[in-house]
Amino acid sequence: MQVTQLQLDRNTPFVRHRGPVTCVAGIPGTNAAISSAYDGAVAYVDFASGQVELLGYHDHLVNRIRVNRDGTRAASSSSDYSVYIWNLTTRTRERVLLGHSDDVEDFAFVDDHTGVSVSRDWRIIVWNLDNGAIRRIIEGHEKDVLSVVCAGNRIYTSGDDMTLRVWDLDSGELVTMWGPFENETDCCAIDPQRHRAILGCDDGVIRIFDTQRGNTVAEIPAHRSGIKMVATSPVSGDILSAAYDQRILVWNANDFELKLELESKPSTWERSFNWSPDGERIMAGTFDGTQLVWDAASGRCLDEIGEREAGNACLNDVSANQAGQLATVSDDGFVRLGRLTPDDSQWLEQIEPRSGRMLANAVTLDDLSGLVVSGAHNQKLHLFEHQFDRLANEVEVHLGEGPINCVRVAHHPGYEAQVFAACYSGAIVRVDRTGEILGKVRVHDGAVKALRLHPQATVGVSCCADGTLCSWSFDGEQLTDYPGHMAIVDDVDVSPSGDLITSVSRDFTAKVYDFASGKLLHSFSLGRRSPKAVCFYDDRTIIVTNYWGALLRIDLQDQSIATRSIAENGISSASRSGDYLVAVSYDGAAYLVDPRTLEVVNTLRSMTQRLEPSAMIPPPAC
Repeated sequence: MQVTQLQLDRNTPFVRHRGPVTCVAGIPGTNAAISSAYDGAVAYVDFASGQVELLGYHDHLVNRIRVNRDGTRAASSSSDYSVYIWNLTTRTRERVLLGHSDDVEDFAFVDDHTGVSVSRDWRIIVWNLDNGAIRRIIEGHEKDVLSVVCAGNRIYTSGDDMTLRVWDLDSGELVTMWGPFENETDCCAIDPQRHRAILGCDDGVIRIFDTQRGNTVAEIPAHRSGIKMVATSPVSGDILSAAYDQRILVWNANDFELKLELESKPSTWERSFNWSPDGERIMAGTFDGTQLVWDAASGRCLDEIGEREAGNACLNDVSANQAGQLATVSDDGFVRLGRLTPDDSQWLEQIEPRSGRMLANAVTLDDLSGLVVSGAHNQKLHLFEHQFDRLANEVEVHLGEGPINCVRVAHHPGYEAQVFAACYSGAIVRVDRTGEILGKVRVHDGAVKALRLHPQATVGVSCCADGTLCSWSFDGEQLTDYPGHMAIVDDVDVSPSGDLITSVSRDFTAKVYDFASGKLLHSFSLGRRSPKAVCFYDDRTIIVTNYWGALLRIDLQDQSIATRSIAENGISSASRSGDYLVAVSYDGAAYLVDPRTLEVVNTLRSMTQRLEPSAMIPPPAC
């Protein structure tokens, strides 16, 4: 019997995560931790031996790991809408908590019998951990809830509605609310010894509140960009903050002065910082799938656990041309050039940007200008000349507007070969092929998730994390609003004729608008699985991708929707390629798809993400 490379990969020992590590949580009384990542895996990390042991897989990425006070249990919160409870003595899955209808973002142990979870379904659920039953559902947040901590009989939550709220555990009643603020509030922490709540905000400010009196204690202008993690030392109360400016800082709990900056590691994933239970170390994950440990007194990095291999290719974006060439970017920071046709499947080149590898979310391959352009998490844009089967003559420019989420190249008279980059700050930056910044379009208040350029008119359209969708002229004038979405709009596309716009949102809908007037023409319900990307194949056919590895084809003429699952993880992006479609996935593969049947014609794989077959529960029904 012939043994395939996929079978060989699945028999490879688990030595690291194959995706960014989203959390590393220390186990009290041990020199070990539990980690989670975008590959859906939960792992036991032994810092003494350097060994990493796979405990199991979720059916989707894992957002957070929490360990209880005694170090006997862990809870993993996942985008498969579940929480898994792990027995750390036997290192087995003990229980599955089902009740949320969207991504579970965080969990807190109250005690051995009670836990609290929060989700993008806007709800807080209090759980009976003895039998997995729901004790209480708390509603009141007006958008996604992203962070939760507990102290005594109080629950502290924050999220996209820009508030920090305090709830009574026993009654579920709202006790206190701070905000809404002017910026998103993705993360919160508490200092129970000093009766403080700490909030990390998208304006780079740490806001500290007295939980007994309700007043503001301090505001620390900590970072130049959005804060993605705050955590307090369980011993000193010192505040750790990590942000998109790539700095990891520790602030004195007494005078709020800067106490320490951790040794920089370019591959650090800012979502995953935690103090060790004894307060002596700080732990984090990297986008290379490894775990880092720092000394909390000196800031020196002590160790990196997990074998670092050449590439951790969770593919985040793709752009293809008529001839079957494609460019991708991924979590490992490489720009890859490949060829994928019905008869050919090969990688042509793998490029590390001049300034080093950094997680990247945006790429475009543009034949008319001869450019391949990528945008990275460290706010840098990379412009390469596309010369047949290789990339050359890189130009790098630092935009200073947060992570870059999308890039496109203009072909319009007077704007030839100009690059438009959608940024986390809310800005759309216009750059020429030499790297000179020519202007900035500011029509959004939140992170710009995606943009497209009209095929004829000097007009662009963009969507935002605040749920807005609008068009604008290339010189920065806002033109038309396209209302209707009730949550984050993740992606947008313009039809080949330029007459239509389509968009997808975390409100689980795909919408179609008349480009010129802004009139809503169609709204399609996509079930309860979050969409990720959208593109027009032609003027009557829309392809939607989702976080569950499926493609949906919408026929505008007969209003039908066809669905086919093709990937082992979420499909991050899709691009037209001649008569076909190229879709790339967080599972490390590019799929060539027949848009009429949604069948996979050929596959180009850069890695195998799951090394052992998942024995987890089936995903929730649509």
